[in-house]
Amino acid sequence: MNQTIKELSDLLARGEASSAELCQDYLARIERLNPRLNAFITVDPDKTLEEARAADARRARGEAGPLTGVPVAHKDIFCAEGWPATCGSRMLADFVSPYDAHVISRFKAAGMPSLGKTNMDEFAMGSSNETSFFGAVRNPWDERAVPGGSSGGSAAAVAARMAPAATGTDTGGSIRQPAALTGITGLKPTYGVVSRYGMIAFASSLDQAGPMAPSAEDCALLMNVMAGFDARDSTSLERPAEDYARDLDRPLKGLRIGLPREFFGAGLAADVGQAVEAALAVYRRLGAETVEVGLPNSGLSVPVYYVLAPAEASSNLSRYDGVRYGYRAAAYADLTDMYERTRAEGFGAEVKRRIMIGTYVLSHGYYDAYYLQAQKIRRLIAQDFAEAFKACDVILGPTAPTTAFDLGAKTADPVQMYLSDIYTIAVNLAGLPGMSLPCGFGADHRPVGLQIVGDWFGEARMLNVAHQYQLATDWHRRMPEGL
Repeated sequence: MNQTIKELSDLLARGEASSAELCQDYLARIERLNPRLNAFITVDPDKTLEEARAADARRARGEAGPLTGVPVAHKDIFCAEGWPATCGSRMLADFVSPYDAHVISRFKAAGMPSLGKTNMDEFAMGSSNETSFFGAVRNPWDERAVPGGSSGGSAAAVAARMAPAATGTDTGGSIRQPAALTGITGLKPTYGVVSRYGMIAFASSLDQAGPMAPSAEDCALLMNVMAGFDARDSTSLERPAEDYARDLDRPLKGLRIGLPREFFGAGLAADVGQAVEAALAVYRRLGAETVEVGLPNSGLSVPVYYVLAPAEASSNLSRYDGVRYGYRAAAYADLTDMYERTRAEGFGAEVKRRIMIGTYVLSHGYYDAYYLQAQKIRRLIAQDFAEAFKACDVILGPTAPTTAFDLGAKTADPVQMYLSDIYTIAVNLAGLPGMSLPCGFGADHRPVGLQIVGDWFGEARMLNVAHQYQLATDWHRRMPEGL
């Protein structure tokens, strides 16, 4: 079960396996491992196998695309017709979507069967996948550890090879951080490259969907499916279609790698730093050169994010009031009481915390002092990146300051939890593409992730840089033992 997306595609093309057979194998693995890892919220074998048989029929007619028949799992933030879309919350525990998100419709058009909906932090708010109404996800490398969040279910599913690939979303690092903590590859595209239509909103100016898979080549192939203009999303960018795999084999000789001095100082665990330095040594052997760059305002990214993201969340989550859809309190005195009880019972503690923060910073008398100032600093952070890219082609550094921490270790200290995303948040604030790929293990034998940040619309170059490293190493081929 350790084949890449490309290898599965080739297997299907040669007729050595059918999509139905692949899906049955993955469903059996989900049935065996999910009770331990809790990576999936919803699995429907009948739906999956129906889609697989349709893919096999399409291939028999000679109408197959590159990935037709290759199964994929979807984070439970995407609406998919006939499937529950819970967003990891009691508020939507019984909601069944009547339509497909744009991302889902793209995968359906490519003929890729769905293996199910993966667990996630409630409304994508969290860095450990412990805020889900459906329980915490466990890291396949060490079941005492978190898998990261909010796309922890997708990350764990791919790491444990319960799925060959999965979708995720990244608002402040929620694809890259769990990818790092579970030893897989995950990519957050430039903001606007992948449509947000049908993706349940957390913070609309930051949310972005992306692929999670074992390798960079897989992510390139998945980006070819996911990316594309969608008129239903006002932030979707109308750009010519591109092949994200086009530069994978480009040599790295002459590549300029920027190393932000702010990413290699206090707060970075020694074992993580050593793994990243070893990865940089590989890049130098491949012909790349490293230059120091500065991102002077990146230290402000966490406080800026935790003003802007909660502000947008307080607006987006106001729709969950028990009137139109979703959870409704069983007993209430009047309309106002229904609103209050529904939201008190339907939302978890972290979601309530962020709604309250967001409402506060948007309130009269505080908007200028907090929200407006945060937006100004956000612009400065983007300018820092623009200046850095004058001196380099890509920026490299750690994805997370530590390896995966133990379940429950940070739940009592929200600030420590928020600092798990200290190296990833600035990328979202600037709208840049970023990705994480495995580059070794820490002293606790838990995976370490290397972050690559590209210039705006630089996904193909970023994937090239990752792919060449993966040709020279085998970290992305490693699987957790005992699974």
